[in-house]
Amino acid sequence: MANPPLLEPTLLEPAEAYALWASCYPAHAHNPVMQAEQRAMLGLMPAGLHRQAVLDVGCGSGRYMLHALRRGAARVTGVDLSPEMLDRAHAELGTRWPGAEVDLLQGSLAALPVADAWADLTVCGLVVGHLENLRRSLAELRRATRPGGALLCSDVHPIGHALGWLRDFKSGDRRYAVRHTQHLYGDWHAACAALGLRIEQVLEPMLDPADIPADARFDRTALEVPVALVLQLRRLARSTAGPINGWPDQWLA
Repeated sequence: MANPPLLEPTLLEPAEAYALWASCYPAHAHNPVMQAEQRAMLGLMPAGLHRQAVLDVGCGSGRYMLHALRRGAARVTGVDLSPEMLDRAHAELGTRWPGAEVDLLQGSLAALPVADAWADLTVCGLVVGHLENLRRSLAELRRATRPGGALLCSDVHPIGHALGWLRDFKSGDRRYAVRHTQHLYGDWHAACAALGLRIEQVLEPMLDPADIPADARFDRTALEVPVALVLQLRRLARSTAGPINGWPDQWLA
């Protein structure tokens, strides 16, 4: 993730971008920004997930699904909009998790293909910026999480967005970038307050210089600012916000 290069990359909608990116997208944090984000997310993920159901929204190639399985989760479901990324996740996950129920489903964060209150833990890493309406996205994550359950969410830090950073990649001889919407911390706070989600922790990880290749070309400002916004949320057992499904659409606009 870096500032736009001299030749501006072609901006794509997420579904189109990940269809191109999937063939070479690793199942691990593959750049310094993702490494910083993942350290923060895994620091908040419980070390033991035995008997728990974990939902990974925007699972991509399955990196957080793998971590949940390694921590003993009994049921892990990954949802992604891109069939190509789900194929990558299937290849990475394989059949090496005896005793665990693992599913991959195609679907959007706007309408997750899972039952209400399905997950004990919902993970959504670097995905919410793909949708313009943060409150609608969080409402759907909340719906899929049981009362009292936890949500771990991350996105590119608003500072990075302000500096013009892009999620860019190369396919063939062309460069592309994924369309992204900036969500400020105030947007998160307002949405969580309205939806009955308690913000328990907010982390703003910075780059570790040790993660940066010696020959890397990047904006050195990135060493001085947070690169990701990581939040641990809790769905309140009894929401003070009222029934989400009964709200007029304009309340979620």
